Amino acid sequence: MKVRYDPKADILYILIREGPVADTDEVDEDVWFEYDEEGNVVGIEIWNAGENVIRKSLLEIERYTKALNRKMEV
Repeated sequence: MKVRYDPKADILYILIREGPVADTDEVDEDVWFEYDEEGNVVGIEIWNAGENVIRKSLLEIERYTKALNRKMEV
């Protein structure tokens, strides 16, 4: 698996396996799955990754960290 991020286009691409792409499907807003001829996922492309992935992940990490800190204070 390989992960690439293009900051100018704000696109995150996850390559699951090498090979030709036979079909592409938008599975959620700004999330595209690429399939091979057998229907296996070969890649995932996430548009607006800064908002859709990175920002949301950081917010989740912040919530988790605050919850841990509260547990440690008790």
